[in-house]
Amino acid sequence: MSQSDRLGTTTPNLGAREGDGLLAESNVNRRARSSLLRITDVRTATLRGVPFLSHLVRIDTNQGIVGYGEVRDGASKNYALMLKRHLLGENPCDVERLFRKISQFGGHARQGGGVSGIEMALWDLAGKAYDVPVYALLGGKYRDEILCYADTPSCRDASEMGERLAERRERGFKWLKMDVGIDLLADREDMLAAPPGAVASTRVMHPFTGIQITRRGVDYLVAYVARVREIIGDETPLSIDHFGHIGLESCIRLARALEPFTPAWLEDMIPWQYTEQWRSLTDAVATPTCTGEDIYLVEGVRPLLERGAVRVIHPDPATAGGIAETKRIGDLAQGYGVPMALHLAASPVATYAAVHIAAATENFLVLEHHAADVEGWSGLVSGVPQPIIQNGVIRVPDAPGLGFEDVDEQACRAFASASDGDLFAPSSEWDGDSSHDRLWS
Repeated sequence: MSQSDRLGTTTPNLGAREGDGLLAESNVNRRARSSLLRITDVRTATLRGVPFLSHLVRIDTNQGIVGYGEVRDGASKNYALMLKRHLLGENPCDVERLFRKISQFGGHARQGGGVSGIEMALWDLAGKAYDVPVYALLGGKYRDEILCYADTPSCRDASEMGERLAERRERGFKWLKMDVGIDLLADREDMLAAPPGAVASTRVMHPFTGIQITRRGVDYLVAYVARVREIIGDETPLSIDHFGHIGLESCIRLARALEPFTPAWLEDMIPWQYTEQWRSLTDAVATPTCTGEDIYLVEGVRPLLERGAVRVIHPDPATAGGIAETKRIGDLAQGYGVPMALHLAASPVATYAAVHIAAATENFLVLEHHAADVEGWSGLVSGVPQPIIQNGVIRVPDAPGLGFEDVDEQACRAFASASDGDLFAPSSEWDGDSSHDRLWS
């Protein structure tokens, strides 16, 4: 069913009669009755390979208007569905009140995905109810186009990596990102000094692994980046990510060695929780440092900014708390002279949520696009330019809500698995869920 089919054009009879000076029933727009809008259901649709596992969220209402959001890639759809009992019967236009009601159930990294996805859908509904784009509800826009950076799958051969990035640039992307980490060194002699089993571990945080990059290892990674720069040139911004779980000292040595290649930023070299280590890294190098994709709510970002510990803040709207909370992070960062880039690996639904954040936030820098190789990605939503990204940018839509007409369920089926159930099936099993959730006595 299309969005227009669900919307309809009339409301129940409000007592209007032809000739009595009031609007005829057939001329009343349901979207104008925002005070009577109520949430009737919360549904999800599981998609795989968009670019990763994502769960779209759809909030249904008594007036046929629906709102869409998206749970963070790799998270459980139950993070969103468990919030249904707090939403049924509520007016979705009360976005701030409802966010405060559900925000206690989110957490850092993927645990923020449910709250964030619901919040996106509430803003989509509010925009449709008031017939304005979400950026207008956030205070208006600073820009009409959103610059995107293309994340690119890694490969062990530096020349091949350079060619992959060059292909992205030929497609119009003006900012690129690649991975440079210890996975390139793991099977090479004398490049890593590490305790037994440490390199293969993914559950031990960086400061506790004991992994160090040797002089030969640093030289190898420098040569790798040098070859990439030789192919793509020095003028294109190039961010670098996924260094591996190495200690602070190795981070500093590697970061200093990479300075001649002018990285746009060095991303998540150490866990975001260690503010003082970030401060030490940032003070030690002449390349922008960047973190934030796993931080939930603005309070988690504040210590990094207060200590001058990073040069770029990098929240993911699908973790940070959704649209308004991510804008709050950007606004806070601006006061410390720090730009905000947006991390994202998502379908067009969360992408358009990020577009509205980027449009409404003055110190926005660039938005991640992780699906440059996903055929059919743009067609997952209708009523927007195809492809969505053209010449490396996304046009900010002026249509109500998030700005696309609808999710194309037929297109989505190409990314759905039968084991995940029907797209946007009713979630009545969550209707009777209950808990005493008050945090005070």
